Amino acid sequence: MSIAFTNGTVIVGDGRALEHATVIVDGERIVGVSKSDVQLPKGARKISLDGQTLLPGFIDCHVHLCLDGSPDPLRASLSESATVIALKAADSARRTVMAGVTSVRDMGGIHGIDLDLKRAIHSGMIPGPRMLVSGRSICMTGGHGWQVGLEADGVDGVRKAAREQIKAGADIIKLMATGGVLTPGVEPGSEQFTETELRAGVEEAHKAGKKTATHAMGTSGILNALRAGIDSIEHGVYLNKECIDLMLDQNVAFVPTLSALYSIISNGVKAGIPAFAVEKTLKVKPFHMESVRQAREGSVLVAMGTDAGTPFNMHGGNLGEVRLLVESGFSPMQAIEAGTRIAARVLGVEKELGTIEEGKLADLVMVEGNPLDRVGLLAEEPGIRLVMVGGKLVKSDLQ
Repeated sequence: MSIAFTNGTVIVGDGRALEHATVIVDGERIVGVSKSDVQLPKGARKISLDGQTLLPGFIDCHVHLCLDGSPDPLRASLSESATVIALKAADSARRTVMAGVTSVRDMGGIHGIDLDLKRAIHSGMIPGPRMLVSGRSICMTGGHGWQVGLEADGVDGVRKAAREQIKAGADIIKLMATGGVLTPGVEPGSEQFTETELRAGVEEAHKAGKKTATHAMGTSGILNALRAGIDSIEHGVYLNKECIDLMLDQNVAFVPTLSALYSIISNGVKAGIPAFAVEKTLKVKPFHMESVRQAREGSVLVAMGTDAGTPFNMHGGNLGEVRLLVESGFSPMQAIEAGTRIAARVLGVEKELGTIEEGKLADLVMVEGNPLDRVGLLAEEPGIRLVMVGGKLVKSDLQ
């Protein structure tokens, strides 16, 4: 049966907003987009968009479904069984899709749970977003995330680690170029993998037709990754002009993950977050915000990513990142594009997802009101009223 969304605002995802528009879905795909009322297919179910806005399903380019958003999620994951982590991850996936995020890029799993979770969602066993997964993050011995990552050293070691993750079923290869906030005894700005080590991992991924991403906070590590041919920079705390120029030349996207920063600072030590993590976050915040400004003004591709699963950065609260991008200087339309069209490009799925266009998969969300007038509507009650994934309604608050 066809479904027709009629007579309302449609944010296409490419910078356009259509008024009094109609979108027709048949099966798993969008089969019609009109700027006005049109004759509907016989027997189509009609959903009025009066007072509502229809948008493409949002894409979060950086989540950790195996982390639970507790004050010290890495420590928590090490103390829990694989079964408990898997059950929590399944619930996190459900909450994510119900919040209007229909695709995610999982950037570091545990015990292979992210790989199995992807399969379970794809088979229809459990509800959740479309997933691209990295398997275990690859880090140097003692590097950022070593507690749950795959430690490797030297060109041959990194090459082998990348091959192992590809063999396991990873869609992307994530490499740790620098230190980070949540690993004790590690400086966020410190260089970790060398350029030659990073290049080995990138080469293996690209040979297999896979994209790459890097946790990269410090300038030297960011530059190492860019020179090695990385596809996206995650966090990017200490960008400079050279970084920006290389990102523009190489069409490399920036995923700033502002939600992680704000969640740690907003909750702090009093909420149980380790003091070292709070101190490091406070230290990097002004540099991080300056990097976001430089990227925005420099026309770098900025994609939405939350780092959901880090302290108090909860799965299901993902669209708060859109508001944070607006608070950082992006227009509401630009911030929405960061979570739709641009995010789809980062994942390499732009031919199928990211915009409301005829022929694309029908991943759609509907919100009450117009987020171009107040972007916070996306994450506030009643929030997302309807979620469709591949033409199937997975959530509907409509009567």
